[in-house]
Amino acid sequence: MDNDLLEAGYRLYSGEKIDVYFNTHICQHAGNCVRGSARLFNLKRKPWIAPDEVDAQTVKTIIDTCPSGALKYRPK
Repeated sequence: MDNDLLEAGYRLYSGEKIDVYFNTHICQHAGNCVRGSARLFNLKRKPWIAPDEVDAQTVKTIIDTCPSGALKYRPK
């Protein structure tokens, strides 16, 4: 799955317990991610996605609300 996502244009944000993938080209900017957790998704920080800032279940819950599929995750 990892290589498929990377080849499809997703960027990897690696965490200790979970990896997050984001594809800017399909993002609809609904804002569910940043409203869901400013610790996990912070547009003023680089990198803007920090999977280790929250627990893995929070990552899953927030990413599951992404309407476009621009965000994906892979537990480790």
